[in-house]
Amino acid sequence: MNTYSVKAYGTESKEADLKEMNIERREATPKDVEIEILFCGVCHSDLHTARNDWGGTKYPAVPGHEIVGRITKVGSEVSKFKVGDLAGVGCIVDSCGTCESCKQDLEQYCQTGFVGTYNGKDEHLGGHTFGGYSQKVVVDADHVLRIPENLDLAAVAPLLCAGITTWSPLRHWNVGPNSKVAVVGLGGLGHMAIKLAKGLGAEVTLFSRTPGKTEDAKQLGADHVVISTDKEEMKSVAGKFDVIIDTVPYDHDVNPYISTLTINGTHVLVGYLGGLENIINTVPMIMGRKSVAGSVIGGIAETQEMLDFCGEHNIVSEIEIIKMQEINEAYERMLKSDVRYRFVIDMQSL
Repeated sequence: MNTYSVKAYGTESKEADLKEMNIERREATPKDVEIEILFCGVCHSDLHTARNDWGGTKYPAVPGHEIVGRITKVGSEVSKFKVGDLAGVGCIVDSCGTCESCKQDLEQYCQTGFVGTYNGKDEHLGGHTFGGYSQKVVVDADHVLRIPENLDLAAVAPLLCAGITTWSPLRHWNVGPNSKVAVVGLGGLGHMAIKLAKGLGAEVTLFSRTPGKTEDAKQLGADHVVISTDKEEMKSVAGKFDVIIDTVPYDHDVNPYISTLTINGTHVLVGYLGGLENIINTVPMIMGRKSVAGSVIGGIAETQEMLDFCGEHNIVSEIEIIKMQEINEAYERMLKSDVRYRFVIDMQSL
């Protein structure tokens, strides 16, 4: 297969900073589109992969799965895109298409394993996939998304991970105008959960450990803020919420939140991968048919639905734009939660 070289930013090892490098992209096949990348969001998964926090990182690693750009080439069998269209690529660039999950447009749960935008198995060139910290990307058109023309393109980028990660459980658990939704954690995921739940018409509450996030949460659309370390405030919302979107990225005790669920309510973990050290007390679950569940990103159709919804309701992420050369500093700031609420790289800087 023919390839060409593009500039990218990546790392050769878990100890090394990210730096400029060249990578190979395939020439567009009849089913592909080629995208010039304009903006790429910075996700905690990028940092975890670069530093091999989860194990299994393949080097050199080029992160980035919140990609927004313009199409520069269209394969001969592609009919839904044309050169010049705005396009997006999220966390998935391929999937089997035939398993029961894929047949239900749930590619994120592909039973043979979806191909990640980076660090996935490259079925075309061999080796592994490279992400959006690069000039261009070539992707199968069935895994490419249409971007609403009316939105701020830079602020759209995080929708392709942070947005869909919170949209998918909101839709799965049928959140709407009569719903009461709580969000745990106000960061990249949490601020999108508030915006999207409010956009769906729900009454939205933020759980925060300190009062410092109250004003910001209400500006984002939260109706209420409950201090989760205040026992009296927690008692005041006992049995209230239909859905809790838990965006906390580390091990934490979910038991206090379960008591705030209504009958049939669900506490959905979207921010943490790993074991919970605190044993879940099943008594309030059994006595109220309550659930603790998990959810990860979303399928292509669901992501397109979210983007169309955001276009109609003018919903985007709160971002800070950086140059590609500032990515190592941005990673350090992310570890300190020193961003409101998502970094986005202006890829013209590369």
